[in-house]
Amino acid sequence: MKKFTSLLIGCSLVLAGVALAQQPNEQPTPKNKQGAGKTHTAQAPPEANAAKPEATAAKQHGARNERATPKGHKGEAPPQPAASTATERNVSGQPATSATPGAKQQAGQHRKGTKPPTANTKTSPSASPATATTSATPATAAPLASAAPSVSAAGQQNARAKGTGAAKKPDPQQVQQIKSQHANFRAQPKPQQVPPVTFNQNYRIQGSDQWQGTQYEVFRSYRPERHDQGWYRSRYNRVELIGGGYYYWNNGYWYPAWGYNPSAEYYAYDGPIYVGHRAEPPDKVIADVQAVLQQMGYYKGEVDGLLGPLTREALTAYQSEQGLTTTAAIDEPTLDSLGMG
Repeated sequence: MKKFTSLLIGCSLVLAGVALAQQPNEQPTPKNKQGAGKTHTAQAPPEANAAKPEATAAKQHGARNERATPKGHKGEAPPQPAASTATERNVSGQPATSATPGAKQQAGQHRKGTKPPTANTKTSPSASPATATTSATPATAAPLASAAPSVSAAGQQNARAKGTGAAKKPDPQQVQQIKSQHANFRAQPKPQQVPPVTFNQNYRIQGSDQWQGTQYEVFRSYRPERHDQGWYRSRYNRVELIGGGYYYWNNGYWYPAWGYNPSAEYYAYDGPIYVGHRAEPPDKVIADVQAVLQQMGYYKGEVDGLLGPLTREALTAYQSEQGLTTTAAIDEPTLDSLGMG
């Protein structure tokens, strides 16, 4: 009887052991469920594990001693504040100790791409580098200083022709060169280009009554007269045919000899022409004056030795700028100013 009882007890123990062995798989205890939740927690991203390795290991070893979390939060990974914080700090340019290698590399690139302002730049942050460099360097002042407009030779000539330029004296060497070139100059009549004047015994040189000084006395007192050859020869030593008309010479001036030869009375100008006491022919002196005024930019016509309208306009402009009396004629002060007196 005792043996049978022992056998029954042994079978009961075996059956109980089998039941206990099958019980964890069929009905998991809260401890087993808690362990499963911790297993999912251990599978968090590498960044979080790398940032807190000791905390993760502690959770793995002490999972069975902790209380079970609510069912809705068992499979969720923990938040990653370290990674987001590192990203924000890198964008602002401040290094973070918990940043990942990729975040550190991006932060370094941001720092390299940002150039600090130099000490010499004194512009606002919105100013571009090119603008700051241009306004800060002293080289900008040089072009501005040298940007003042310079008057060219053509501009000076135009200004003088208008009577607004500065007075300029002719070059003495050029004057002597021109005079040597015109040593044998002879003018030819050109009635188509330079119309001749006609005899008028009532003619007076316009404005001559306002010209003050002994140098202009001959212009104030000039009266055209008509005489024959005998009259002129009895009074003047030199009477010559010059440029289509006869002239007589008297005390430094050449005058038209009206009536000396009615067939040769081509005169572009009716009045005295000053040539100095060397008694050079008037057409040669006129050609010299034309050439010099041409080089100086006053005269635009041809060097023909005729005292026509263009030559008289050039004389007026030159005399005005030199502060001389504007006679529009070759007088003593004008010829002296040109270096031909």
